[in-house]
Amino acid sequence: MKIATFNVNSLRKRLPIVLDWLAQQKPDVLCLQETKVQDSEFPLLALAPSGYHITFRGMKSYNGVAILSRKQPEAVFHGFDDGGESEDARLLRVILDGIPIVNTYVPQGFEIDSPKYQYKLGWYERLRKYFEKHLSPGKPAIWCGDMNVAPRPMDVHSPEKHLKHVCYHEDARKAYERTLAWGFQDVFVKLYPDRQQYTFWDYRAPSSLEANKGWRIDHILATAPLLEKCTRVDVDIEPRRAKDPSDHTFLWAEFSV
Repeated sequence: MKIATFNVNSLRKRLPIVLDWLAQQKPDVLCLQETKVQDSEFPLLALAPSGYHITFRGMKSYNGVAILSRKQPEAVFHGFDDGGESEDARLLRVILDGIPIVNTYVPQGFEIDSPKYQYKLGWYERLRKYFEKHLSPGKPAIWCGDMNVAPRPMDVHSPEKHLKHVCYHEDARKAYERTLAWGFQDVFVKLYPDRQQYTFWDYRAPSSLEANKGWRIDHILATAPLLEKCTRVDVDIEPRRAKDPSDHTFLWAEFSV
């Protein structure tokens, strides 16, 4: 099984990039974040030639998640079910071949002293409880998406300059680590513990890609039964060089299942 994740930063704007990548790489599953399109305007017809089954939940102008899969999901779940804000457009879970796949677009947090940052930290606490309720660390499961956290110093350029950034602040990293501790492990780190590889380069800084001033904030994580079956994982930088790209690019992994 080949699974990929990509913060598309407006699906309608990046349709050529997504369709080209699907045709060339042929993943079994592609998880998208920040689709920025409400459900009534989702580009189903434009994506139809890809042949993928498409599950989505979106909002106008921002947020939005989707999962494209070769097989039709056996079940689909949107958002949290804990009585709080559901966050349908940030959390999507499907079951494929009996394997739960969770796609998240975690809130960015805005600024450290903002209520949005506290909401982000709480979001991770809710997500851990969501895993406890719906998944088992002893059974196969995958969690992927834009986590808006660079876990280690090597996962962000000039880490000493970003100690108060909402995607690298100590509290954000700890919240992310506590959620992983439920039973998920980073497949990229498992296969390449010493490799520095980013998935995001801010296009507000035009030379960020060429200078490799990036962040590794997009992740694919697996429970132990699947982690041992992960055979390949990589980041495809070429779509970041395409015309009118997202500031993120594709991260993909293969599992021998």
